[in-house]
Amino acid sequence: MKKVLCSMMAGTLAVSMLSAPAFAAENAQVLYGTMQIPYEAFYANERVSYDVDAVSSATDAKWKNEGLVAGTYNEPHTEDEGGDILGVIYPVAISAEDLETLGENNYGFQPLDAAPVAYKTVAVENGEAVFSAVEGETADLDAEYEFLTETGYGDYEIDVKSINNSEGTSDIGVIAGVLLKTTDGSIYALRHLENIWRDNMAWSSGITKNEKHGNELKSAQYEDLMGKTIESVTYITDSGYHVLAADIYVPVKFEGGVEAADAEAAAGQTQIAFTGLPGDYAPQYGVKGLDITAEDGTLSWADAYAGAYTLEVLDESGIYAPLYADFVLTTDDLPVVYDADTQTLTAAEGYDSAAAEAFIRNIATVAVNGEEYKAQGKGAAMIVDQDGWVDSGAVLTKGKGPDAEQQPIFPESGDYELVVTATGYNNPVSFSFTVE
Repeated sequence: MKKVLCSMMAGTLAVSMLSAPAFAAENAQVLYGTMQIPYEAFYANERVSYDVDAVSSATDAKWKNEGLVAGTYNEPHTEDEGGDILGVIYPVAISAEDLETLGENNYGFQPLDAAPVAYKTVAVENGEAVFSAVEGETADLDAEYEFLTETGYGDYEIDVKSINNSEGTSDIGVIAGVLLKTTDGSIYALRHLENIWRDNMAWSSGITKNEKHGNELKSAQYEDLMGKTIESVTYITDSGYHVLAADIYVPVKFEGGVEAADAEAAAGQTQIAFTGLPGDYAPQYGVKGLDITAEDGTLSWADAYAGAYTLEVLDESGIYAPLYADFVLTTDDLPVVYDADTQTLTAAEGYDSAAAEAFIRNIATVAVNGEEYKAQGKGAAMIVDQDGWVDSGAVLTKGKGPDAEQQPIFPESGDYELVVTATGYNNPVSFSFTVE
């Protein structure tokens, strides 16, 4: 997974003072309130060159969870259990006359007692509401960010640190939208849930069709973002604009990739194959934890422990995004034994500590009296820690948040039979474990 970590320090604070709305009549009565503004209308005067669609989600109730999509409005699907995020609820300024002209089509106008810090001015043209750009302050944003070319939510992801965008608000206010501006002057709009998720922003440029929960991604507007450089990320909040200066080249992706075959660790080589590789892609190869060479579709190494590995292929020119392929090296060796005195998996006779550490690092499951527990990833139970120590107080956490329950793996004193399997190791280690 390719990451670019940057820290952008705040510069001078750019401020545009709140200005009075430009209404037709000089003495028009100005009303302040909030409106439910469709994404298309919200972004229309933010220099976005395309119509911005609503977000459709089939994922349980995230589309209406105010802790995740605060400041938006939605409606349920009629044909299934999902829902649509239609746009945002944002402060506006409108003349009393124009509000009356809109009648029932007033976008759910709700009056405010005082002028908001930031708002959009509403004018009525040919009987339709037109929303201005945000009128309010524009401030530089001081934050670090990471750029990823591998994500479960699309083709690209930007993770911004220290915004704390959760539980309905962030350190810069309720986020209504985000604008990505590139060095050629193009501006791309992001929407909640599909693109804006807590402190993260993700989008598809057409290579990834569905995000990891199965929702179909809309990518047409972001396809030409590939090959461009993002120079700023602008958050639109209820306090105005917050601009993060950036320097993010968006490498080109393509239909295709690379595969690496599983092999025996002792074999010293495996086969790799590309599909769809552009003619000007200049591959550079690397595998963390292995000293490798690659030539004519063969990946070679001198020494290797069994386990899971990832091949990374970089484009020497930097034009294209990296490619990744997971593969497993296997062995019949069993380099660990259980030491009951220290309650630890340690190096077996004839093996060094590095070989034992490789086994422990690749532990996939631990079975306790026949009941199997995952050792890594979501829903895992840490029964054997990274040093090989077996924890008699290990628990399995079920549920989330305040409703989460912890289930003891070893609920009472006595002897337990453990079977520990590791990725790439054909033989598990089995032993009796005593809890006193």
